[in-house]
Amino acid sequence: MSEHIYLLTLGLPLATVLVVFGMKYWSAAHKASAEAASAEAYRELAAMQATLASMNGRLAEVETMLKEVG
Repeated sequence: MSEHIYLLTLGLPLATVLVVFGMKYWSAAHKASAEAASAEAYRELAAMQATLASMNGRLAEVETMLKEVG
């Protein structure tokens, strides 16, 4: 019986330390993944804004031409 208690007193703290470091590693990996996804979303948004600005400029040119014709 004392051998089991001895192994538990050695094994449980070691397991706790391993679980804590594993959770810390998982958290860091998950955070990096979320930041990469966020950066990609910002890049897509910037590309969309550039496209909309270009379309807005062309629309202004078309409006100018229509005012000159009409």
